[in-house]
Amino acid sequence: MLNMNFNQPVSIDSQKLSWVASPMPGVWRKPLARENAEKGHATSIVRYDPGASFSSHGHPEGEEILVLEGVFSDQSGDYAAGTYFRNPEGFSHAPFSREGCIILVKLHQFQSDDRAHLTIQTDTESWCGTGSSLQRLDLHQHHDEQVFMLRSNAGAELDLSAARKGLELYVIAGELFENHHAFQQGCWIRRPHADGRYRLGSDTRVWIKINHLL
Repeated sequence: MLNMNFNQPVSIDSQKLSWVASPMPGVWRKPLARENAEKGHATSIVRYDPGASFSSHGHPEGEEILVLEGVFSDQSGDYAAGTYFRNPEGFSHAPFSREGCIILVKLHQFQSDDRAHLTIQTDTESWCGTGSSLQRLDLHQHHDEQVFMLRSNAGAELDLSAARKGLELYVIAGELFENHHAFQQGCWIRRPHADGRYRLGSDTRVWIKINHLL
C-alpha cells in the first residue's frame, strides 16, 4: 500500500520520482497512491514509449485519465495532450501510443452509481472566466464530487473552501502556492480538506478534484 490513508496530507513532486516498469514492455509508471501492485485503487503518472501498447482490459470501478504529453490512442481514436477521459466499469480498450505519451491515471475510484463515459479535449473547450485573471473548465460532477481545471494568465487567488471531503490537485504547468509553499509543474497534492490559502502563478494550469475521499 502507498499513500492510502486519505486523512493524511500528501505532496509529491512526480518529476523527482524514478520510472518503474509495468508488466507491459515500454509502459512505465510513477505510483502516487496505490492499494495493491496490480489492482485496486491507484493514482499514477504513466509513460508509453513510442510504439508501446497495453493489452485489452476493463475498468472495475472506473478509469480516469488526463493526457499530459504526446498522443494517447485506443481503438476509438487518437487523443492529444489536454484530453480528459472517464471510462466507467463495463468499458474496455487496448491503449497504445505511436509516438509516446505521458498520462495521469486514476483507477478504481468511481462512485458505485457513476457511469459517465466522457472524452473532453480541454484545449478546445470554452473556459469560463471567474475573475480578471482566472478561468475555469468544469469536467465532471457526480453528487458532491467535482472535477475541473483552472488556468491563470497573471496569478490568481483560489477559493477551494467547498472541498470539505477531499482535495486533489495536479500542477499541469506553472506554479501553485499553498499558503507560502510553492508547487511546480508535475506536483501532485492530496488533502483531506482545503485548509490553506491557494494561489496560482502566472501562466499556470491545474487539474482539481474535490469531495471524493471521505
